[in-house]
Amino acid sequence: MALGGNPIFNGKNFRGATQAPPVPQAPYGNGPYGQAYGQAPYGQQPYGQAPYGQGPYGQQAYGQPQNMSNEQLQQMYNQPAAGPADTGRMTFDDVIVKTAACLGFVLVGAAITLTVSLGLASMLMIVGALGGFVLALVNTFKKQPSPALILAYAGLEGLFLGGLTRVLDTMYPGVGLQAVIGTLSVFTVTLLLFKSGKVRATPKAIKFFLIALVGYALFSVVNLIMMMTGLTTEPFGLRSGIIGVVVGILAIGLAAFSLVMDFTSIEAGVRSGAPQRFSWTAAFGLTVTLVWLYVEIIRLLAILRGDE
Repeated sequence: MALGGNPIFNGKNFRGATQAPPVPQAPYGNGPYGQAYGQAPYGQQPYGQAPYGQGPYGQQAYGQPQNMSNEQLQQMYNQPAAGPADTGRMTFDDVIVKTAACLGFVLVGAAITLTVSLGLASMLMIVGALGGFVLALVNTFKKQPSPALILAYAGLEGLFLGGLTRVLDTMYPGVGLQAVIGTLSVFTVTLLLFKSGKVRATPKAIKFFLIALVGYALFSVVNLIMMMTGLTTEPFGLRSGIIGVVVGILAIGLAAFSLVMDFTSIEAGVRSGAPQRFSWTAAFGLTVTLVWLYVEIIRLLAILRGDE
């Protein structure tokens, strides 16, 4: 898996142009004495160039430009070296700003469904879920990130999360606020553990993560089919009672490890000098994971409240 294993980052060209281009080889092989054709032997200057570092018409070839004083040159040399942002490369600040923009669109979408009637909120929740799913696939498989599509995805997911929160909070008052606090807590703890080096997306850990993720996805599909066909009448289908709690804890753990893979991918992108536009890809990956984490937490809280 590329750059830490998150599928969001697969297929993306995160390698920046950090290496100098190769030295062109002289055509038609080498000349006598080891020189390539077109080069002057014995270290002499090629024809048409003035020797001793002098340029044509009395100008210096590699020396001080005639229109610059010593003070101006010294000031130019004292300027700090160009950083990643100056050279068009991705930085952690870029990722933070663009992630904040995505979460801002999520909040706007959620605010809409939280302020309208419950029936309209339910309709908008379905629209947000279907539209967000489609745009998630488009953004995932798109080679180059599209800020407009990523922000549109965030807005649609906001409609979905706001509608879901509205419905569950009506059934179990206060569960929405608890889910927000839980999501922020898991995110903060995961980030601190990653920064300390205690949690890393090693190849072995990623392998177990993918196996568990496939199993969880199959279970969710089967559960959804049983709920739609009426084979189970429980509000959360098979995810009720003790089974629902165990599966919910497992899902939250998977989402937390997905955050670790997001952090790993972002760190690798910054270190490799990824183009600045891929900070949108990183922000998209974090938004997808945070949405998933919130859904799992609020569902687990609802299951626990329903068993009281």
